[in-house]
Amino acid sequence: MSAPLLKVHNLHMSFQGREVVHGVSFEMQPGEKLALVGESGSGKTVTALSLLGLARGAWVRGQSLFEGRDLLHMSEDQWREIRGSDIAMVFQEPMTALNPLFTIGDQITEVLTLKKGLTSQAALQKAMDLLADTGITEPERRVGSYPHQLSGGQRQRAMIAMALAGEPKLLLADEPTTALDVSLRGQILDLLDSLQRKHGMAVLLITHDLNMVRRFADRVVVMENGLVVEHGHVSEVLSHPQHAYTRRLVDSQPERNVFEPVDSAPVCLQAQGLRVSYPVPMPGIRGWFQRGQFVAVQGADFELQTGQTLGIIGESGSGKSSLALAALGLIPFQGELRIEGQSWQGQAHADLPLRRALQVVFQDPFSSLSPRMNVEQLVGEGLQVHAPDLNPLARQGKVREALADVGMDEEQFPGLLARYPHEFSGGQRQRLAIARALIVQPRILVLDEPTSALDVSIQKQVLDLLQRLQRERGLSYLLITHDIEVIQAMAHHVMVLKDGEVVDAGSLDDVLERPRSEYTRSLLAASFLRMPAPG
Repeated sequence: MSAPLLKVHNLHMSFQGREVVHGVSFEMQPGEKLALVGESGSGKTVTALSLLGLARGAWVRGQSLFEGRDLLHMSEDQWREIRGSDIAMVFQEPMTALNPLFTIGDQITEVLTLKKGLTSQAALQKAMDLLADTGITEPERRVGSYPHQLSGGQRQRAMIAMALAGEPKLLLADEPTTALDVSLRGQILDLLDSLQRKHGMAVLLITHDLNMVRRFADRVVVMENGLVVEHGHVSEVLSHPQHAYTRRLVDSQPERNVFEPVDSAPVCLQAQGLRVSYPVPMPGIRGWFQRGQFVAVQGADFELQTGQTLGIIGESGSGKSSLALAALGLIPFQGELRIEGQSWQGQAHADLPLRRALQVVFQDPFSSLSPRMNVEQLVGEGLQVHAPDLNPLARQGKVREALADVGMDEEQFPGLLARYPHEFSGGQRQRLAIARALIVQPRILVLDEPTSALDVSIQKQVLDLLQRLQRERGLSYLLITHDIEVIQAMAHHVMVLKDGEVVDAGSLDDVLERPRSEYTRSLLAASFLRMPAPG
């Protein structure tokens, strides 16, 4: 075996005296694909950042030898020389990693002129070639686009093109597909795989997605609480995990535990010919006098029965969120939409009963929960509107009951009611969001990507909670997601949206086992569900 390209030995990292990485060791061979796996807080990202000297404020000791040179004892000038040239990084969220003030072309050519010494004209041509290599159409036009003018997948491809500009020997990919739709995830992973073979570079993939690891990596290193707990070939580790934490990750796939549908159950939410459109400016002189229309949902028909879940799947821009907002009565729509036989009136007082019957749980609880309100205020806020006659003591009792329903109490969290959202983990915040929705005793919950921002084991806990609440209370769920595994675990019926149109609909088995549209088949193929482990 050749000398390792990278050898990390006994790496320790501390922030303000608190050690977060405890003696991590692993090796990478030239051209190898290694996955660094673990949940939030496992230390995988700061370990990768230390390889580029980007873990600001960290006290680091140990060794990280790259081609024999110790990365941990380099001067700033040496760091500047190695960053982008020998080691490059693709970050998790391109919208925050790319500079919004410069075009994509400017940001790629900057690397080429500084690292490769190319002239402006040669750098521009090379930037277009790199964009074409990453699958971006019309690179001559896109090279002049700003980050906000590109889709999520295009921004991630542009970031990969920028990382490849310096022809690195090692590419660090930190959750490169987490923020993308399921089909884009597959495309980006296939792109990284083909570029890795084409350029012969090594790739260190940082992720918590085991399906992605199975599809992409040669070897895997599993981290928990700053320690390496298991490592080896992907097929061996994931098929026969030895450590309890690895077994927990492997077993964290969502499980189905719901009541099967009853055909005679009453319909609680019904839409016929539902159409949602937004005004858009028209080009030229016509725009002075009239506005055009963008149709986000085109004539959707669906029914949701009591105690059942209707899963809505589709990529970004498919119309899922617009459909949910229309169901919640938050945006204008055309067509018919009835909640337990009643329609939205557009008047606060008249719509109040429907507001109580239909509640929502958003994707990111950290942004949907006010940081200025404590738990008692957050969870009990709905009672001030829907049960204003309750006195403070009775209201607090209702808050405690709602928190207990989602598995949170004072014994587990001392001073729970006086705490603020930032004092909880992502899964705990999502439980607070669910309690906030449940406290007014709704009959329908709109679940907008309720687990996409969570680690796999926390995702399973939240899905188990939602399944239990549905069984105990007969709740109906309108579930919006791009995760096919979540659909398999939760949904009774499924509706597939593409460009605002319903392209597939039916029972769970009908849609997943016998899809009618090519688009549905492509989503299923891209979900990694049927991808065998390599080797």
